Amino acid sequence: MSYGVSAALQAAVYQRLTGDAVLGALVGGAIYDALPSGTLPDLYVSLGPEEARDRSDMTGAGALHLFTVSVVSAAAGFQAAKAAAAAVSDALVDAPLTLSRGALAGLHFDRARAQRLTDGTRRIDLRFRARVDDQ
Repeated sequence: MSYGVSAALQAAVYQRLTGDAVLGALVGGAIYDALPSGTLPDLYVSLGPEEARDRSDMTGAGALHLFTVSVVSAAAGFQAAKAAAAAVSDALVDAPLTLSRGALAGLHFDRARAQRLTDGTRRIDLRFRARVDDQ
């Protein structure tokens, strides 16, 4: 297994999200790799947890990365969060990401979970599967 492509994958995902016009129109620049200190915007996107599994084979090292992108909204309903979540999904699914290390073999939607948190905010966690080769 190789975890060597993880940072390159995260950077490419972040770049793809921050460069997406539709998502940008919904959340502005509120797309974070790490949450800033202080007050957060009413609607934002944040890169979240990741899990990697070995997918090496006879041709070389590789991994399956399961990573989460979260959409958080202070709005009373889910409409704004779901619009932003759809834009995240549209931006990432089958995206032709160029990595600074290795190569992306595929990027697919895995699942999502929408929930209302105890503080009244809405949160949608979208999980994606990225298969990478460490060349």
